[in-house]
Amino acid sequence: MDKIREAFNGKKANIGYIVAGYPSIEHTKEFLRNYDKSSLDLLELGVPYSDPLADGKLIAEASFTTAANGVNTDSVFEILKECKGEFNKPIVFLIYFNLIFSYGMEKFVKTCAQYGVSGLIVPDLPYEENGEFFKLCTAHKIALVPLISVTSAYRTDKILTSGSGFIYAIGAIGVSGSKRASNERLAMLVKELKSKSDLPVAVGFGVKNSVDVNEVKGYADGAIIGTGIVELTAKYSGKELMDKISELF
Repeated sequence: MDKIREAFNGKKANIGYIVAGYPSIEHTKEFLRNYDKSSLDLLELGVPYSDPLADGKLIAEASFTTAANGVNTDSVFEILKECKGEFNKPIVFLIYFNLIFSYGMEKFVKTCAQYGVSGLIVPDLPYEENGEFFKLCTAHKIALVPLISVTSAYRTDKILTSGSGFIYAIGAIGVSGSKRASNERLAMLVKELKSKSDLPVAVGFGVKNSVDVNEVKGYADGAIIGTGIVELTAKYSGKELMDKISELF
């Protein structure tokens, strides 16, 4: 969690998302080895899943294809094991709860701590059902990042009781890659969240390019790009990929 705080310390954070193992395991390892030299302050590492309900078409296809190719939770931990010590910036898993449940909640959280995962984003785990898991994460000093959208703001107080790290403000009504809600509506959401919590607020979903990033950073503490970066990972690698990502921010 300390690394997450550092990502937002004194600046507006650049947050990116990739699917672990896409387009190949070696590509992801190379990405991580170049991570510290990139414009990103925090990386969301998506654990491949066959039914990624929060993801738009491009990310869903990348995740499904990667899972079908045999990349699973153990594969992602192995990637982190092999790259341990080669980057210092924070990693946050984006993972669906069925994968955690199948792995075993306590075993999963302990393994995350072992390989330096700073936080978890679990889109399909509502606060009403995350009490036990939140306690496990807290015990192992791993953030459980709360997700709050423009349509769920009425539940904010309850959601924030079991969230840590930063607040993921969902900027679109729909899946990732959807059209972003108006800046006025999002600015109001962020203002409300910051009045209720000391956690930094980052906006994702519908943030696709440098114009979107600059708009979002006008009222939020960070901007999250997913679809645009996943698209780039299919075309580029190494320093060229990092240069292309920096153009988005």
